[in-house]
Amino acid sequence: MLQLLIIALGICQAASLAISTPGSLDEHGVCQCSLTVPDMTFPADRMEILERENMKLSASVQEQITKIEEYKATLTGCLQKLTNLTKKVEFMEMGGISYTELDFELLKLEIKEMQTLVEQLRFSINGSSALVESLFEEIHNISIMVNHLESYDKNNVLAVRHEIAALRKRLEDCEKNRVTPTQPSISYGTCKHGGLANISKPFVVQLNWLGFSYKFGGWGKDTFPGANQDNHWVAPLQTDGRIMNIVRFYTSYDNLLLYKSPTDKILTKNLPYNQIDYTNCGQGGGMIVYNHTMYYNCYNSRDICKYSVDTNVVERKPLPDASFNNRFSYASSSWQDIDLASDENGLWAIYSTEQNSGNIVISKLNSTSLTVEKTWSTSQYKLGATNAFMVCGVLYATRTLNTRKEEIFYMYDTNTNKEGQLSIILDKMMENVQSLAYNPNDQKLFMFNDAYLITYDLVFKPLLNQA
Repeated sequence: MLQLLIIALGICQAASLAISTPGSLDEHGVCQCSLTVPDMTFPADRMEILERENMKLSASVQEQITKIEEYKATLTGCLQKLTNLTKKVEFMEMGGISYTELDFELLKLEIKEMQTLVEQLRFSINGSSALVESLFEEIHNISIMVNHLESYDKNNVLAVRHEIAALRKRLEDCEKNRVTPTQPSISYGTCKHGGLANISKPFVVQLNWLGFSYKFGGWGKDTFPGANQDNHWVAPLQTDGRIMNIVRFYTSYDNLLLYKSPTDKILTKNLPYNQIDYTNCGQGGGMIVYNHTMYYNCYNSRDICKYSVDTNVVERKPLPDASFNNRFSYASSSWQDIDLASDENGLWAIYSTEQNSGNIVISKLNSTSLTVEKTWSTSQYKLGATNAFMVCGVLYATRTLNTRKEEIFYMYDTNTNKEGQLSIILDKMMENVQSLAYNPNDQKLFMFNDAYLITYDLVFKPLLNQA
């Protein structure tokens, strides 16, 4: 027992050497004491918090450094602009140049821009900044100087205004005294001009009454001199671009626009067993109406048909040596081997022959008997042209430039037997020209353009003795 007491006392004494703590012996003589050992664990969570705060602080410092650099660049720009403004104002003060109101307004705009920029800097920088305040004061002073200079320059501005007013008065006097050259009066139905000079923009009347699928055909008015110009006719071909089996007549332009009150002329005949007779039908888009009569190439032949609109009687006569059935048609329209035309001089046929190697041949026709009165051979290959028309005995041929432009490029004058080249551009609404017909009563050109009805006004040169 004594040994145990000595050991216990020794332990208590050893413990007391490390940490002084009260103790006691129990009833059995055992030493009892309470000892609190400090927590030696490393505080990692607190360390993480410190690291995050340190990163935030670094980012904030970097942001402020960036702002300072931006302010520095902005201030440098302000100083440069201020220097330029100062030079301008000094130059104006020295009277180096006479400035107008516009110059002052531009200066004011520059100053206002500078003032706005400095205001933004003052708002962005918390606290006072001597440099910014100095800039603001200088800009304010320059603004005052410019306003003073503008007031001094008012006399110069007024002088310029007086000069402009004097010039305007002189121009008005010139306008009053200007003699307007008189234009020669238009004589419809005559050839009192020097030939074709130009052509107007296209005027789209409407789509043909059968619709967009019927791209081929012809249309116009009665081209006989003095004929009723209220009447219009439209003759779309079948979708094959070959057969003309119906012609529609309108008694007025308004009816044409409204598709109202038409009169249809049917050229086919019904035969037994559901057969159809196409003998009196037309072929191609070369038809023309002249003196209440429609002239056209008879179907599947070289004959010219003469159809009386009043009596529905058809007469026919072959056109000697004329090629037909799509042998020599135009470049943009098939089956138009024989193209009928009319002008101030009467009825014409435009076609080709094997003897003339497919070049265009012009024949003057007797409108009553359909006999050929005279013929002219040209050097223009018919397939090289898209269409043709006659004006005062002169043939004009067209060709395609692109999908929206056509060119009148060739002419043959039957009055002088001379041919030549020219270049008159006409715009078109659609790509292909199916027919052209000239009307001497209003000097308009009627075009069938991929199912659309188009008109043009022709412009002629004055006669040489009137130039």
